[in-house]
Amino acid sequence: MNKEMINIGVVSKGRLKEESEKIFKKKKLKIYYDKRELIGRIKDQPSIRVLFLHAREIIEQIAIGKLDIGISGFDLLKESEVNIQKNIKVEKKLNFGFANLVLAVRVEFIDVFTTLDLDEVADEFRKKNKRLIRIGTKYPNLTRQYLYSRGVTNFSIVKSRGATELMPAMSTAELISDITSSGQTLAANKLRILSDGEILKSQACLMQSKLSTKKSGIKKILKLLSF
Repeated sequence: MNKEMINIGVVSKGRLKEESEKIFKKKKLKIYYDKRELIGRIKDQPSIRVLFLHAREIIEQIAIGKLDIGISGFDLLKESEVNIQKNIKVEKKLNFGFANLVLAVRVEFIDVFTTLDLDEVADEFRKKNKRLIRIGTKYPNLTRQYLYSRGVTNFSIVKSRGATELMPAMSTAELISDITSSGQTLAANKLRILSDGEILKSQACLMQSKLSTKKSGIKKILKLLSF
């Protein structure tokens, strides 16, 4: 990538993409691109390039300085490894993309309403089944940290590759931790959020690479997008 080019990452599809584009348009930085293109331009700003990427990839590319600025989820930033987080500055939390990472259990688990209940049931489950209770998730780091902080240690993490909320129904996990905005999908799949099962509040964030602070024009763009 051109050393003097300012590279900005925007999520490639969905609500985050739509809302991100609205911010640019509002600040008179409308992004122009062909529908099939994954690279956009901003009128009269030849030194700015917009790259449409997966939300997780935006975090990774900001951390290594391939992207100077990006919009992605706070949940994905906090789930990433420490060496990635240390290279990223959250410039501003934006007013969209709100969701919570939560811990949920099948409604049939009538004795599990809190993490304290889970700790007791997980111990009994291990003794009875000769294995650990399984938690399906795309957020292993945050889930593990949260449960350890609550004193829950008798569990194993099963990484989700698709629809996490289906894992209990498919008998690949007994519980899940997943991101949700309303909880309706969880309820529809007969899952109940634990009363103290909120792991993290998330929203879209404007982020900057700490490796790009000296690049000309960065501060001006960040200031424009932040207000």
